[in-house]
Amino acid sequence: MTDQQTETAAPGASGRAADVLAGGPLAGLAAARSLGLRGAVNARDLGGYRTADGQVLRHGVALRSDGLNRLTDEDLDTLTGYGLRQVVDLRSLDEVREAGPDRVPGLPVAEIAAAELSATPITVGRTTPDGVTLHHLPVFAADFDIYVALRDALADRSPEKQRALLGDGRAAAIMVGLYRWFVTDPVARERFATVLRLLAAPDGAPLLFHCSAGKDRTGWTAAILLTALGVDRDTVYADYLLTNERSAAIIEHIVDSFGTRGLMEEPELLLPVFRADRAYLDAAFEEVAAGWASFEKFWQDGLGLDDEVLAGLRANLLAG
Repeated sequence: MTDQQTETAAPGASGRAADVLAGGPLAGLAAARSLGLRGAVNARDLGGYRTADGQVLRHGVALRSDGLNRLTDEDLDTLTGYGLRQVVDLRSLDEVREAGPDRVPGLPVAEIAAAELSATPITVGRTTPDGVTLHHLPVFAADFDIYVALRDALADRSPEKQRALLGDGRAAAIMVGLYRWFVTDPVARERFATVLRLLAAPDGAPLLFHCSAGKDRTGWTAAILLTALGVDRDTVYADYLLTNERSAAIIEHIVDSFGTRGLMEEPELLLPVFRADRAYLDAAFEEVAAGWASFEKFWQDGLGLDDEVLAGLRANLLAG
């Protein structure tokens, strides 16, 4: 899929969000567009979204993605064309160990591995003036570690134990808990705030941020960013739910393979983990509303960000 191809309504989108996807402000070239990366199918551009005051996010400056560990050489050439200044990896140490380090244009894999095999934030700086800086900002919760839940479910092939872990709404409950944790945990809030500070820096963009699936940590980062810039809530949800369209084929393949390989008798138990669901994003925004009088207060007191960061984001990302 080329980066000019228009996204269509995502499975799971409903109500106003589905309308926005089908024919509203996301239609046509203003839609969140695929970057056309074969090794990162959920990589897309936030450019084209319109803010309440009539400005538009510039294309090619704020990019979101799933993991970059499977990028092809052709993908690297494509990313080089975006002139990336920074890449932010939100994956946990276990995820990086299992899947492998990012492949980032202009950074040797050895340097990336050294950065990502760390449980604490670390930065590998660009080595040339036009190079890319990699920031590893692991965001994971011991109580809501989806990677560990999946590993445990697949390690024990007992259908009864897998259903006890994931069945009867428990997988969805894990996801809702994770999204609430995004907001209630101070360390998680600081990691998300760091991404926004990096985007707001004078030389911060173009910047690509990602996790493993480009859905949860990446989705919440995008939701905060778009909301702060004045993009309406329906569009924020529509962007979040586009993951279901971008990742549909790979999710189907993974679920089918878990069944055919005998890893799970009921691989569909994993669908709540693999898919974006508006209830998950609802949970995060509900925690914001419960803890702070307004999104502005959350921005200031919850994320520790100020008007200078917002001004930097607007200067870097918006066009009149």
